[in-house]
Amino acid sequence: MTAALDTERDRSRSRVSSLFPVVWMCHRNLTRFTRLPAILVPLIVMPVFFLVVFTSSFDGITRLDGYPTENLINWVVAFALLQGAMFSGVGTAGTVANDIENGFMDRLLVSPVRRGAIIVAPLTYTAIRALIPLTLVTVLAFAMNADVPGGILGIVLAYTGGIGGALVIGCFGLGVVLRTGDVRAMTIVQMTSFLVIFPSIGQVPIALLDGWMEQVARVNPATNLLRMTRQGYLGDVTWADTWPGLLVIACGIAVFGPWARAELIRRTR
Repeated sequence: MTAALDTERDRSRSRVSSLFPVVWMCHRNLTRFTRLPAILVPLIVMPVFFLVVFTSSFDGITRLDGYPTENLINWVVAFALLQGAMFSGVGTAGTVANDIENGFMDRLLVSPVRRGAIIVAPLTYTAIRALIPLTLVTVLAFAMNADVPGGILGIVLAYTGGIGGALVIGCFGLGVVLRTGDVRAMTIVQMTSFLVIFPSIGQVPIALLDGWMEQVARVNPATNLLRMTRQGYLGDVTWADTWPGLLVIACGIAVFGPWARAELIRRTR
Protein backbone atom coordinates (compact mmCIF):
# COMPACT_ATOMS: atom_id res chain seq x y z
CA MET A 1 0.00 0.00 0.00
CA THR A 2 2.80 2.39 0.93
CA ALA A 3 4.70 1.55 -2.24
CA ALA A 4 1.60 2.32 -4.32
CA LEU A 5 1.19 5.70 -2.61
CA ASP A 6 4.86 6.50 -3.17
CA THR A 7 4.51 5.59 -6.86
CA GLU A 8 1.46 7.85 -7.21
CA ARG A 9 3.32 10.72 -5.52
CA ASP A 10 6.25 10.24 -7.91
CA ARG A 11 3.90 10.36 -10.87
CA SER A 12 2.29 13.56 -9.56
CA ARG A 13 5.70 15.18 -9.09
CA SER A 14 6.68 14.09 -12.59
CA ARG A 15 3.57 15.67 -14.09
CA VAL A 16 4.19 18.93 -12.21
CA SER A 17 7.88 18.98 -13.17
CA SER A 18 6.90 18.42 -16.82
CA LEU A 19 4.24 21.13 -16.75
CA PHE A 20 6.29 23.84 -15.06
CA PRO A 21 8.81 24.35 -17.92
CA VAL A 22 5.93 24.66 -20.39
CA VAL A 23 4.21 27.30 -18.25
CA TRP A 24 7.47 29.15 -17.62
CA MET A 25 8.50 29.23 -21.29
CA CYS A 26 5.00 30.32 -22.36
CA HIS A 27 5.11 33.10 -19.77
CA ARG A 28 8.53 34.15 -21.07
CA ASN A 29 7.28 34.35 -24.66
CA LEU A 30 4.11 36.21 -23.66
CA THR A 31 6.19 38.70 -21.69
CA ARG A 32 8.39 39.33 -24.72
CA PHE A 33 5.22 39.64 -26.78
CA THR A 34 3.90 42.46 -24.58
CA ARG A 35 7.28 44.22 -24.51
CA LEU A 36 7.60 44.17 -28.32
CA PRO A 37 4.19 45.29 -29.61
CA ALA A 38 5.63 45.45 -33.14
CA ILE A 39 5.16 41.67 -33.20
CA LEU A 40 1.43 42.37 -33.44
CA VAL A 41 1.82 44.06 -36.84
CA PRO A 42 1.87 40.97 -39.12
CA LEU A 43 -0.75 39.27 -36.93
CA ILE A 44 -3.19 42.15 -37.31
CA VAL A 45 -2.37 44.17 -40.43
CA MET A 46 -2.22 41.39 -43.03
CA PRO A 47 -5.48 39.55 -42.22
CA VAL A 48 -7.35 42.83 -41.75
CA PHE A 49 -5.91 44.12 -45.04
CA PHE A 50 -7.11 41.08 -46.99
CA LEU A 51 -10.49 41.08 -45.28
CA VAL A 52 -11.19 44.73 -46.11
CA VAL A 53 -9.56 44.88 -49.56
CA PHE A 54 -11.02 41.66 -50.96
CA THR A 55 -14.48 42.43 -49.64
CA SER A 56 -14.55 45.96 -51.04
CA SER A 57 -12.80 45.24 -54.34
CA PHE A 58 -14.40 41.98 -55.46
CA ASP A 59 -17.95 42.29 -54.17
CA GLY A 60 -19.33 41.82 -57.70
CA ILE A 61 -18.03 38.26 -57.81
CA THR A 62 -21.02 37.12 -55.74
CA ARG A 63 -23.25 37.73 -58.77
CA LEU A 64 -21.61 34.88 -60.67
CA ASP A 65 -23.69 31.75 -61.09
CA GLY A 66 -22.60 29.13 -58.59
CA TYR A 67 -21.05 31.48 -56.04
CA PRO A 68 -22.17 30.07 -52.67
CA THR A 69 -23.08 33.33 -50.92
CA GLU A 70 -24.47 36.77 -51.69
CA ASN A 71 -22.42 38.34 -48.92
CA LEU A 72 -18.73 38.23 -49.88
CA ILE A 73 -17.52 38.80 -46.33
CA ASN A 74 -18.92 35.39 -45.39
CA TRP A 75 -16.55 33.80 -47.90
CA VAL A 76 -13.45 35.94 -47.33
CA VAL A 77 -13.50 35.81 -43.52
CA ALA A 78 -12.21 32.21 -43.37
CA PHE A 79 -9.23 33.11 -45.56
CA ALA A 80 -8.37 36.06 -43.31
CA LEU A 81 -8.80 33.94 -40.18
CA LEU A 82 -6.45 31.23 -41.39
CA GLN A 83 -3.89 33.67 -42.70
CA GLY A 84 -3.67 35.55 -39.40
CA ALA A 85 -3.52 32.33 -37.40
CA MET A 86 -0.81 30.84 -39.61
CA PHE A 87 1.28 33.97 -39.11
CA SER A 88 1.16 33.06 -35.41
CA GLY A 89 2.87 29.75 -36.20
CA VAL A 90 5.44 31.49 -38.37
CA GLY A 91 6.18 34.03 -35.63
CA THR A 92 6.61 31.34 -32.99
CA ALA A 93 9.16 29.56 -35.15
CA GLY A 94 10.95 32.90 -35.48
CA THR A 95 11.06 33.20 -31.69
CA VAL A 96 12.74 29.80 -31.42
CA ALA A 97 15.19 30.76 -34.19
CA ASN A 98 16.18 33.84 -32.18
CA ASP A 99 16.62 31.67 -29.07
CA ILE A 100 18.98 29.44 -31.05
CA GLU A 101 21.06 32.38 -32.27
CA ASN A 102 21.30 34.12 -28.89
CA GLY A 103 22.29 30.90 -27.08
CA PHE A 104 19.16 30.49 -24.95
CA MET A 105 18.31 27.20 -26.64
CA ASP A 106 21.73 25.78 -25.71
CA ARG A 107 21.09 26.64 -22.06
CA LEU A 108 17.73 24.87 -22.26
CA LEU A 109 19.30 21.77 -23.76
CA VAL A 110 21.83 21.41 -20.92
CA SER A 111 19.18 22.02 -18.25
CA PRO A 112 17.07 19.20 -16.69
CA VAL A 113 14.07 20.09 -18.88
CA ARG A 114 12.22 17.39 -20.77
CA ARG A 115 12.81 17.65 -24.50
CA GLY A 116 9.09 17.38 -25.13
CA ALA A 117 8.48 20.52 -23.06
CA ILE A 118 10.82 22.52 -25.30
CA ILE A 119 8.53 21.64 -28.23
CA VAL A 120 5.18 21.84 -26.42
CA ALA A 121 5.85 25.28 -24.90
CA PRO A 122 6.22 27.24 -28.17
CA LEU A 123 3.25 25.37 -29.65
CA THR A 124 1.13 26.31 -26.64
CA TYR A 125 2.29 29.90 -27.15
CA THR A 126 1.28 29.56 -30.81
CA ALA A 127 -2.28 28.60 -29.87
CA ILE A 128 -2.56 31.50 -27.42
CA ARG A 129 -1.05 33.93 -29.90
CA ALA A 130 -3.43 32.79 -32.66
CA LEU A 131 -6.40 33.92 -30.56
CA ILE A 132 -5.49 37.57 -31.25
CA PRO A 133 -5.99 37.61 -35.05
CA LEU A 134 -8.85 35.12 -34.82
CA THR A 135 -10.80 37.30 -32.41
CA LEU A 136 -9.95 40.56 -34.18
CA VAL A 137 -10.97 39.27 -37.62
CA THR A 138 -14.17 37.73 -36.24
CA VAL A 139 -15.22 40.98 -34.55
CA LEU A 140 -14.35 43.01 -37.66
CA ALA A 141 -16.26 40.59 -39.89
CA PHE A 142 -19.39 41.04 -37.75
CA ALA A 143 -18.89 44.81 -37.93
CA MET A 144 -18.87 44.42 -41.74
CA ASN A 145 -22.24 42.61 -41.64
CA ALA A 146 -21.05 39.02 -41.72
CA ASP A 147 -23.49 36.45 -40.42
CA VAL A 148 -23.06 32.89 -39.18
CA PRO A 149 -25.95 30.60 -40.14
CA GLY A 150 -24.06 27.77 -38.46
CA GLY A 151 -24.40 29.47 -35.08
CA ILE A 152 -21.98 29.04 -32.21
CA LEU A 153 -20.76 25.71 -33.58
CA GLY A 154 -19.70 27.51 -36.76
CA ILE A 155 -17.65 29.97 -34.68
CA VAL A 156 -16.09 27.12 -32.70
CA LEU A 157 -15.03 25.35 -35.89
CA ALA A 158 -13.63 28.61 -37.30
CA TYR A 159 -11.44 28.95 -34.21
CA THR A 160 -10.57 25.25 -34.38
CA GLY A 161 -9.44 25.59 -37.98
CA GLY A 162 -7.41 28.70 -37.21
CA ILE A 163 -5.65 27.31 -34.16
CA GLY A 164 -5.12 23.96 -35.89
CA GLY A 165 -3.58 25.64 -38.93
CA ALA A 166 -1.32 27.71 -36.66
CA LEU A 167 -0.14 24.57 -34.85
CA VAL A 168 0.65 22.77 -38.12
CA ILE A 169 2.70 25.70 -39.43
CA GLY A 170 4.27 26.05 -35.98
CA CYS A 171 5.39 22.41 -36.00
CA PHE A 172 6.75 22.76 -39.52
CA GLY A 173 8.53 26.00 -38.63
CA LEU A 174 10.11 24.46 -35.53
CA GLY A 175 11.41 21.59 -37.63
CA VAL A 176 12.94 24.00 -40.15
CA VAL A 177 14.64 26.33 -37.65
CA LEU A 178 15.88 23.47 -35.45
CA ARG A 179 17.30 21.82 -38.53
CA THR A 180 19.08 24.91 -39.85
CA GLY A 181 19.70 26.87 -36.64
CA ASP A 182 19.45 30.04 -38.69
CA VAL A 183 16.85 32.78 -38.38
CA ARG A 184 17.11 33.32 -42.14
CA ALA A 185 15.33 29.97 -42.57
CA MET A 186 12.18 31.83 -41.54
CA THR A 187 11.89 32.81 -45.20
CA ILE A 188 11.21 29.14 -46.01
CA VAL A 189 8.49 28.92 -43.34
CA GLN A 190 6.80 32.14 -44.40
CA MET A 191 6.87 31.32 -48.11
CA THR A 192 5.50 27.82 -47.40
CA SER A 193 2.54 29.26 -45.50
CA PHE A 194 1.77 31.56 -48.45
CA LEU A 195 2.22 28.82 -51.05
CA VAL A 196 -0.14 26.52 -49.15
CA ILE A 197 -3.04 28.88 -48.50
CA PHE A 198 -3.18 30.93 -51.73
CA PRO A 199 -3.65 28.16 -54.36
CA SER A 200 -6.75 26.86 -52.60
CA ILE A 201 -10.35 28.02 -52.23
CA GLY A 202 -9.31 31.14 -50.32
CA GLN A 203 -10.99 33.55 -52.73
CA VAL A 204 -12.92 31.43 -55.23
CA PRO A 205 -14.80 28.10 -54.97
CA ILE A 206 -13.43 25.11 -56.86
CA ALA A 207 -16.47 25.21 -59.17
CA LEU A 208 -15.31 28.58 -60.53
CA LEU A 209 -11.65 27.61 -60.95
CA ASP A 210 -10.20 26.06 -64.07
CA GLY A 211 -6.90 24.79 -65.43
CA TRP A 212 -4.03 24.05 -63.08
CA MET A 213 -5.51 26.21 -60.33
CA GLU A 214 -8.46 23.83 -60.05
CA GLN A 215 -6.22 20.77 -59.93
CA VAL A 216 -3.96 22.28 -57.26
CA ALA A 217 -6.91 23.45 -55.15
CA ARG A 218 -8.43 19.95 -55.18
CA VAL A 219 -5.31 18.31 -53.72
CA ASN A 220 -4.25 21.22 -51.51
CA PRO A 221 -4.80 20.31 -47.82
CA ALA A 222 -5.60 23.98 -47.12
CA THR A 223 -8.80 23.54 -49.16
CA ASN A 224 -10.25 21.09 -46.63
CA LEU A 225 -9.10 23.28 -43.75
CA LEU A 226 -10.75 26.34 -45.31
CA ARG A 227 -13.92 24.37 -46.02
CA MET A 228 -14.20 23.36 -42.36
CA THR A 229 -13.40 26.87 -41.13
CA ARG A 230 -15.82 28.56 -43.53
CA GLN A 231 -18.86 26.27 -43.37
CA GLY A 232 -20.54 28.02 -40.43
CA TYR A 233 -20.46 31.32 -42.32
CA LEU A 234 -22.15 29.79 -45.36
CA GLY A 235 -24.78 27.51 -43.83
CA ASP A 236 -25.26 24.65 -41.44
CA VAL A 237 -22.32 22.76 -39.99
CA THR A 238 -21.97 19.22 -41.34
CA TRP A 239 -19.68 16.34 -40.48
CA ALA A 240 -18.84 15.90 -44.19
CA ASP A 241 -17.25 19.36 -44.26
CA THR A 242 -15.68 18.97 -40.82
CA TRP A 243 -13.78 15.68 -40.70
CA PRO A 244 -11.44 16.39 -43.67
CA GLY A 245 -10.27 19.60 -41.98
CA LEU A 246 -9.72 17.82 -38.67
CA LEU A 247 -7.78 15.13 -40.54
CA VAL A 248 -5.52 17.77 -42.12
CA ILE A 249 -4.75 19.21 -38.68
CA ALA A 250 -4.13 15.78 -37.12
CA CYS A 251 -1.90 14.61 -39.98
CA GLY A 252 0.06 17.88 -40.06
CA ILE A 253 0.82 17.74 -36.34
CA ALA A 254 1.52 13.99 -36.48
CA VAL A 255 4.08 14.49 -39.29
CA PHE A 256 5.79 17.77 -38.39
CA GLY A 257 5.60 17.47 -34.59
CA PRO A 258 7.80 14.34 -34.34
CA TRP A 259 10.12 15.84 -36.98
CA ALA A 260 10.60 18.95 -34.84
CA ARG A 261 11.31 16.80 -31.77
CA ALA A 262 13.78 14.66 -33.74
CA GLU A 263 15.62 17.80 -34.87
CA LEU A 264 15.73 19.02 -31.27
CA ILE A 265 17.23 15.73 -30.11
CA ARG A 266 19.76 15.88 -32.97
CA ARG A 267 21.01 19.23 -31.63
CA THR A 268 21.92 17.58 -28.30
CA ARG A 269 24.24 15.04 -29.89
